[in-house]
Amino acid sequence: MKCRIFPLLLAAVLALSVSALAAPAEGGFARTKRYEGQFSDLSPDSVFYDNVAALYEYGLSVGRPDGTYGLGDTISLGEMVIFTGRIRSLYATGDPETGSEPWGGDGGPLSGKYLRYLQAEGVLAEELGPDLGRPATRAEVAHMLANVLPPEELSPINDTAVTTGYAAREFITDVTEYTPYYQDILFLYRAGISGGGDAYGTFQPEANITRGAAAAMLTRIADPDLRISLDWRTSASGGSAQGTTLADLVPEGYYVPTPGPDWQIEACVQYMLSSGSNTLEFTFPEGLDTEQAKTIMNTTLRIVKSYSEQGYNSVACNYNRKGDMTLRFSAVGQDDALQEYRAQSIAAAVDVHDQLWEDGYLTADMTEYEKAQVYYTWICENCTYDYSAGEDSVSHTPYSLFARGTAVCDGYTGAYNMLLKLEGISCYGLANEDHIWTVATLDGTEVHIDTTWGDGSGRTDYSFFAMTPEQSYALHAW
Repeated sequence: MKCRIFPLLLAAVLALSVSALAAPAEGGFARTKRYEGQFSDLSPDSVFYDNVAALYEYGLSVGRPDGTYGLGDTISLGEMVIFTGRIRSLYATGDPETGSEPWGGDGGPLSGKYLRYLQAEGVLAEELGPDLGRPATRAEVAHMLANVLPPEELSPINDTAVTTGYAAREFITDVTEYTPYYQDILFLYRAGISGGGDAYGTFQPEANITRGAAAAMLTRIADPDLRISLDWRTSASGGSAQGTTLADLVPEGYYVPTPGPDWQIEACVQYMLSSGSNTLEFTFPEGLDTEQAKTIMNTTLRIVKSYSEQGYNSVACNYNRKGDMTLRFSAVGQDDALQEYRAQSIAAAVDVHDQLWEDGYLTADMTEYEKAQVYYTWICENCTYDYSAGEDSVSHTPYSLFARGTAVCDGYTGAYNMLLKLEGISCYGLANEDHIWTVATLDGTEVHIDTTWGDGSGRTDYSFFAMTPEQSYALHAW
């Protein structure tokens, strides 16, 4: 059984540019400025637009000398100390700089006076160490922000959701009592300052944090209207996945107008998918030729296809030699109906999820391995391979498996990955030239799962479930 990897569509046209004006929002702290597009790298489509605009309006940032904010750049520990000091001063004095002014004048780094101010206020002690130039971890940011205001100023609006979800180990599963500053991290979830990077509240405490993500947490401290209300329902209490969207299954990512390495392109793909879009716009100031455009298209499409549950398997590219590029993702032959197919797919997957829990096939005491096997069995028992499928067949999408009971490999893999992600199981689609299958992390171990081949013999073949990478490579190299 083979699945064709589709050709790319390439056309050269002039890309469009957009601009927008943000109106200031009501907040607990006074906004003294009006954001009117001062940061050239802040797109109105950015998931962090309201937050970075608010950062400017509260007087907490004027950006960089080149007119950018640095949305996708890693924030340093020193930069985070400065922002935290300004938040504390704004709260305590009504001005972001007044509080730290008496603590300057030693000729040292700018962050020094803010650190001394925070220490004098009891927000920090000596725990950060001398190297403030290194990137800040998300756990360190949580520690600073959880203590920047008196606890009574941050209402625990998500107390029940966090307490039950965390206790059931279905949400914030990458934070344990051994995680640095874990109590501070949980405090931010309870207060609506953090909601994590996906539908299951993943925090990534040891990861570095971008300036965009830091802006989101900083401005939620200042403005209650920006805080997040969590609607977490645990499986142990019979919680339903109703209301989950495909966008909920993707980390929020961030937008980089001129991406470089693959990890920046993946952040852009996450940003696009988590915002419910199918379009990315890039600008490359040094210009583009055809080969460069094809390379960017191939890389971006490969990453998009790894999110196979989203149903996209082709890309059309509009670019010009000045370096403007627009990538629009779809499924071959399904342009007009694809968005409806996607909506029906996630609705069907949610129904399968809820029914398996209701019928007792899935229970709270199961391991991730056991849950993934239940879904593997369900896929194999409820689908047959579509040998007649052409390149433009709907069988290349998860919709076909759920709606018609037929699919080819990308339909199988997309539907299976959708079900796994509804359980909070980390997974992605891995493709070679003519096939795609699942790579999942089950109970901390990476395994390969091929539902297509598991359904290939007229019965459910479990030899293709939870293969080691070596076993998988022997069957289908990548």
